[in-house]
Amino acid sequence: MPLNCSSLVSKVPYIQGQTRITNTKKFTSTTSLGSYFPTNREKTHQNKPFLIVSELKFNQNYSSSSSSSVMEDQRNLLISSAGPENYSKELDVAVRAVQMACSLCQKVQDSLISKTNSPVHSKDDNSPVTVADWSVQATVSWILSESFGCRNVSILAEEDVQSLSTAVATGLLDAVVKMVNDCLSEATYFGLKGPEKPLGRSDVLEAISRCNSMGGPTGRFWALDPVDGTLGFVRGDQYAVALALIEDGEVVLGVLGCPNYPMKKEWLSYHHRYHRIISKLTPPTSESWDKGCVIYARKGSGEAWMQPLPQTNKLLAWPNSAIPVRVSSIDNPALATFCEPVEKSNSSHSFSAGLAHSVGLRKQPLRVYSMVKYAAIARGDAEIFMKFARTGYKEKIWDHAAGVIIIQEAGGVVTDAGGSPLNFSKGIFLEGLDRGIIACSGAKLHEKIIRAVDASWNSSSL
Repeated sequence: MPLNCSSLVSKVPYIQGQTRITNTKKFTSTTSLGSYFPTNREKTHQNKPFLIVSELKFNQNYSSSSSSSVMEDQRNLLISSAGPENYSKELDVAVRAVQMACSLCQKVQDSLISKTNSPVHSKDDNSPVTVADWSVQATVSWILSESFGCRNVSILAEEDVQSLSTAVATGLLDAVVKMVNDCLSEATYFGLKGPEKPLGRSDVLEAISRCNSMGGPTGRFWALDPVDGTLGFVRGDQYAVALALIEDGEVVLGVLGCPNYPMKKEWLSYHHRYHRIISKLTPPTSESWDKGCVIYARKGSGEAWMQPLPQTNKLLAWPNSAIPVRVSSIDNPALATFCEPVEKSNSSHSFSAGLAHSVGLRKQPLRVYSMVKYAAIARGDAEIFMKFARTGYKEKIWDHAAGVIIIQEAGGVVTDAGGSPLNFSKGIFLEGLDRGIIACSGAKLHEKIIRAVDASWNSSSL
């Protein structure tokens, strides 16, 4: 089935290359159940940020009647966006899409760990890629296109379609197609409408190939990293699904799905594989390890929110599940925790360690894969993230866009090592980056790191 670009199209506030449209009122069956942010800003109402559907029935055979009744219930619970400038619908669809993508990734990672299927492949640069990478990219692309219209959606993403399009890749493509259809068959659990019939090979290839934007300083595009930290993913460790919306070179919303990052900070004291075992031995609860979390923020809101991943075959019900997150108030380096990448291939641990010592950081670093580091700072589990790339390595915008806006709206600061904001308007790469990236929970701590970098840089070998 080809991508149906008209069946679910709604009027969107901005079409790339055209005049901004205001006061749009038309909504469709995929319009959100309500904003992910409370309409009442008073803190006393933070525990009720969403409208929910109490019960929906899902038909595994793509029953059109079931899907129609579900979407009719959603229309009855519709809350209109306050206006085109606040990106309410875009955020709503993005969070639902990332939630679905996390569910897909959990299934693939479980199969990798059990070694039943899902082989790991290598890209031209020898970095790993799995069925999950392509499947998430196809799924998110399909959801965004159905929600906003193919012609209104531009996506810049990490994976390309070439390696899936060859005759020798038929088996791999079939595995991706199956995974995408399995994921989309659960769309109504997440408040979205799935396809009327399963997608075929050409549909999936088309969805992946749509992610061909090159970014730039004007217009609107989505930046997607389907599985950020693939090496951690294949090792059964931390990874993230990252989706951001960029308009005229500025990140306006970001969503980070962290399937192995627990909702409760106390769980961080133990290795996540231990909790994976414990979760299988004990009945699941709302606070069980396997929930993971999704963190999201919208530019100018001054708020970042976190919600758990739903349990398998459970509806996404959010009357009280979303909670606000804020950065830590610690500004004393001796009490601060800093994050850095696990792998040394594209960053310098030695320089970070020396810098940490000179600033007065005494705690052991939190080394985690992927943009989970941004999530850790946004919710107050750590205070500093430093990444200083080795010579020749160029940072890509999909590795940072979602995390940057989330930390900023949670009260933190993210710049390059010279104190300048990261520039997302130059295409695929973060061009003009001064030495490295520094993210901190507050301005005071950030300024101390910046001064220490200036004092230490000339003696480094980066």
